[in-house]
Amino acid sequence: MRQYAFIGLGPLAMSMLERISQVTDEIVVIDKDPALIDRVKELVKTAYVADVLDEEALKKILPESIDVAVVDFSTDVEAALLVTHRLKKLGVHEIIVKAESDEVSEILKVVGATRVINADREAAARIVPLVLSTTLYNFVPIGGDLVMAEVLVPESLAGKTLVEADLRRKFGVNVVAIRSENSTTYRNFDRDYRLVGNDLLLVAGSEGDVFSFSGIPLKPTNKQKTSSITTLLKNTLKVGGNAND
Repeated sequence: MRQYAFIGLGPLAMSMLERISQVTDEIVVIDKDPALIDRVKELVKTAYVADVLDEEALKKILPESIDVAVVDFSTDVEAALLVTHRLKKLGVHEIIVKAESDEVSEILKVVGATRVINADREAAARIVPLVLSTTLYNFVPIGGDLVMAEVLVPESLAGKTLVEADLRRKFGVNVVAIRSENSTTYRNFDRDYRLVGNDLLLVAGSEGDVFSFSGIPLKPTNKQKTSSITTLLKNTLKVGGNAND
């Protein structure tokens, strides 16, 4: 079974700890605040009140078999950098660190972080699409440009089978599962199943394709703007040239 270490009990670490402790108690927690340690000691295997900036103390406390370490010192950038570097030297394979800016994220990756989480940015990435569209019910960035989302079936597709809708070719999205708007359970579907207006489709695809499928208008990129302006100029010159013939 995997073993976990939580070093610094900031908001992100506390949230992750509460979830992971529902699955396993193979967890070591270290923080200098006795009140925070007291809050979580019943959820974990071992909990220590200690100064994690003390490298020797960190070595003594952490088992060699730790698979995943979560580092969250809120706004203490120096502590996050030092502990991340020391965890890397100790051979921890997966080091997840909370960061507050892109600049700090880059430095954390250099010193050993395998995943850097900017809670505000990631929360915004999930919430903003839901604000932009009335047909998006959930939106989860997966990595790179890939996302998964729950999208209410467009009116134009009601009554069609998934084969007839041909969403992969027309919209660039793949349907993973279907559930009704008033249900929390996904169901299997077959080729003959016909979509209804309150179906929610769990789809995967690029962010742009999912946005388009859910009715979010995309602003043209600078390249597209330039292309449009170039086309307009060519057409204008062509019309002008014809008028002079």
